[in-house]
Amino acid sequence: MNSPILQLLVLAGIAIFLILRLKNVLGTRDGFEGPTRSAPAPDTRRRREFEVIEGGPDHDIVDHVPEDSDAAGALAEMKRIEPDFSVTTFLQGARGAYEMILMAFERGKLDEVTPFLDRDVYETFAQVVDAREQQGLTIEAEFIGVRELALADAQFDSQTRRAEISVRYVGELISVVRDSNGEIVEGAPGQSKRQKDVWTYERIMGSDDPNWRLVATGE
Repeated sequence: MNSPILQLLVLAGIAIFLILRLKNVLGTRDGFEGPTRSAPAPDTRRRREFEVIEGGPDHDIVDHVPEDSDAAGALAEMKRIEPDFSVTTFLQGARGAYEMILMAFERGKLDEVTPFLDRDVYETFAQVVDAREQQGLTIEAEFIGVRELALADAQFDSQTRRAEISVRYVGELISVVRDSNGEIVEGAPGQSKRQKDVWTYERIMGSDDPNWRLVATGE
């Protein structure tokens, strides 16, 4: 038997072996295919897990205050009145408001921030500014930044829709106070100091006025 015929027989044997192996693994298919096997039922377990996550706590609230706290309940009521209200966005605005109002006070330019101050707060600030001017004091101030910011408390009156949010700040600024002769009586040029404040902002939820007003200051 010559070599080409031998090779042909070997290849034929291998082909028959592979066909038999495929039949054992895949089964045989004749001309007509029966209905295809239905797809497996969807994994309802994963769907239920998704629904639990979807209906879970509002992280825009619980990222800032404990979930079961009164503050969390107050914030949830604010969102019920104004679905677009965001605690995170509010705190971003509160960061900018702190610098704007603090520096207006330091420089004695309260007219720049009047729309953001409650009447009592404005009058308190104005009294301090007037007293400085009467004593001939001037302030050179530079805001360095807000080092820490956190939501301290929140309250909501469902009858009046009056919302109050208190924010705790740790700010850093350079403040130099000079007397009428230009002598430094407080602070030092280039030397920053940290200042801790708790400011409370107020707004009527659902009103046309989007501004929150500073209604109280403390430490």
